[in-house]
Amino acid sequence: MLLAGAALLTASLGAVGLLRLSLPKLEGTVAAAELSAPVTVERDAKGAPTLTGRTRADLAWGLGYIHAQERFFQMDLLRRSAAGELSDLVGRATLERDRTARLHRFRHRAAAIIAAMSAEERDVLHAYVTGVNRGLSDLRAAPFEYFVLFAKPTPWAPEDTILTVFAMYLTLQESDGLTERRRAGALDALGQPLTDFLFPEGTAWDAALDGSILPTPKTPAAGIKHASHSKPSAQGWVEPALPGSNAFGVGGSASVRGAAIIANDMHMGLRVPNTWFRARLVLQGAERPALDVAGVTLPGAPNIVAGSNGRVAWGFTNSYVDTSDVVILEPADEKGDRYLTPDGQKQLARVEEPLCGACRASETLVVEESVWGPVIGKDQKGRKLAYRWIAHDPAAVNLQGALELERAESARVALEIAHRMGIPHQNMVAGDAEGNLGWTITTRLPRRFGLDGRAPVSWADGSAGWNGYLAPDEVPAIYNPAGQRIWTANARVVGGDALKKLGVGLYAHGARARQIRDDLFSRTRLSEPDLFAIQLDDRGLVLQRWQELLLQTLRDHAQEPEYARLVPAVENWMGRAAPESIGYRLVRNFRLELISSIYESYMAKMPPLEAAPSQPRRLPTNQADEPAWRLLSERPPALVPPGYENWDGVIDAALAKTSTALETQAGGRLEAFTWGRANHAGINHPLDAAAPGIGAIVLDPPDEPQPGDVYQPRVSAPGFGASVRFVVAPGHESDGLYHMPTGQSGHPLSPYYNLGHDDWAKGRATPFLPGDAIWRLTLVPAG
Repeated sequence: MLLAGAALLTASLGAVGLLRLSLPKLEGTVAAAELSAPVTVERDAKGAPTLTGRTRADLAWGLGYIHAQERFFQMDLLRRSAAGELSDLVGRATLERDRTARLHRFRHRAAAIIAAMSAEERDVLHAYVTGVNRGLSDLRAAPFEYFVLFAKPTPWAPEDTILTVFAMYLTLQESDGLTERRRAGALDALGQPLTDFLFPEGTAWDAALDGSILPTPKTPAAGIKHASHSKPSAQGWVEPALPGSNAFGVGGSASVRGAAIIANDMHMGLRVPNTWFRARLVLQGAERPALDVAGVTLPGAPNIVAGSNGRVAWGFTNSYVDTSDVVILEPADEKGDRYLTPDGQKQLARVEEPLCGACRASETLVVEESVWGPVIGKDQKGRKLAYRWIAHDPAAVNLQGALELERAESARVALEIAHRMGIPHQNMVAGDAEGNLGWTITTRLPRRFGLDGRAPVSWADGSAGWNGYLAPDEVPAIYNPAGQRIWTANARVVGGDALKKLGVGLYAHGARARQIRDDLFSRTRLSEPDLFAIQLDDRGLVLQRWQELLLQTLRDHAQEPEYARLVPAVENWMGRAAPESIGYRLVRNFRLELISSIYESYMAKMPPLEAAPSQPRRLPTNQADEPAWRLLSERPPALVPPGYENWDGVIDAALAKTSTALETQAGGRLEAFTWGRANHAGINHPLDAAAPGIGAIVLDPPDEPQPGDVYQPRVSAPGFGASVRFVVAPGHESDGLYHMPTGQSGHPLSPYYNLGHDDWAKGRATPFLPGDAIWRLTLVPAG
């Protein structure tokens, strides 16, 4: 027993010792031949660095060095996830994910992008890559994650930085054309009127910047003929939590600063360490810094993604414009290996991609390539479907636009740069020190002809397709609007001809954008704390009418004790996604059951498009709230969902399922059915699956109840939410506000591991700029 205890203690001490060897270097001097002049790295108490140097390439070297020392494992996962190479590191558990990513052959595409880079891009990228590899080699032991996985890190390559951007494409855009394919299935099974009604492109909740309102689809006169009358289960559905953001701002006349104020909170999956790495880059000049930009970086890339440079501040939200099309390949032979094009018959190219080289039984993925993109599946007639996605084009990724944005002198210039950027298409909101404010969409956009992009079509005869990209002056933009306020929240931003240019992608429900808009106009002049308060707005306005319906339904069933006891909680639901609210969770559950029942009934005739039936299914459209409410309000007899006798039956079934959820999820104890029990932080380290005990105790932050929900400004769900929040006026960065979950470091023994997370969890703002230097590292030219 004593020997066993001693052995365990020795092993533990050895593990801790090994861990310490992989800690980053915080102080001292590092000499590097690639540097042209010294670079100082000053970290504050939370590990936020300020890098000061004399060339942008030197700053890139320094940023690469500290990225590798703090976050190399995260960088490795990013490049591997985009390239379809995760299984080479972790084994067969990620093989299916690799198949999906490898279909797009992003490593091959990354090499072509690098070959076409400008001289500035090459210099900065080369410096960054060499800095990364020096930072990795200077660790006295490999990052601890490799010890757990019995693996060794491989050096960083220029293509890997491009792959980190492609990883964001896979996160932020559809890689399989699901929305178009689902609409095609709906049209085939439900017909045009019911499809238009159930899958609208927007709702009355929309709050477009141009004030546009989309036509409301008519209520269909009839439902589905010959539908199954078995009652659907409506189990396993989840509220959509879309990777996206809030980005909004006020112009000079609406700002207490005179300068514009920009607020940005980017919503993504949350894990340890955080997606972003905070940094400030200072480029010394003769009289004043030629560059002084602060904000967030993406480990793996050499630039500030969002932030402020003293003259311009900018933020992003995922735009969900339509950047892809599913193309029906018209077969020219029985096997479908040849297909028709405007230039005659073509043979599908076949590329073999080896997967999981580290697995005992590796496999080869055969990718079929058409002139429009890879084959992603077949339609209901057995025809192959190709995917035309802008992510496959060289224009999808570049560093030049991001480097220019760091130096932008005005909001107008920032909007012009946006059109030259190569990142997943974002709503950019930019404001400058003079009070100007603007919005546009980043990155090149397809110029479609002969199609609207809503459903798969054939491009075989040349009557439909893409004809290059929109010119920069054709891309919708808004500059200094009359109200001096701009808001974006992943929903539709414009209508009319502008919407036709952008296309209809996967727009979010308009409730969040509308709530932000109304908050912005609730005051004449706003400050940084005012915009920060909007980011934390957790009022459940979209649920208000559902609360009234649930309350009335409960009162109609007041004679039944199991329902009567719910009345006080629903009456006093607080109207907010507050962790302590029981009523909020009851209302939310009731609403989801109603929407799910309606859609599952109608979609029963549609072909299944999503795998993993054991996993929760996302609602089939982000706009489902409005069609469901209209049906329950109008109660058309002809549209009672298959499987139900009448609309009262639909409502009663949802009420019964809500009661069942109370029993199964809280043991029938009403006091335990709080929103906070369902909505907790849920932030984990990727290694939790490999070492669950160690992960939960050592690596993960506290799993605390969280306010907020997916249809309000304070977006929150388990393992999902604001990956960063900041509010800043250019020229007034010292008054800006900032926080992010987890923290700067990826190392559990770091002095600032998870430091700052509690501020994020509790909604306490901290300064935008890094604080006083605690540690100083000097990088100097060798020799």
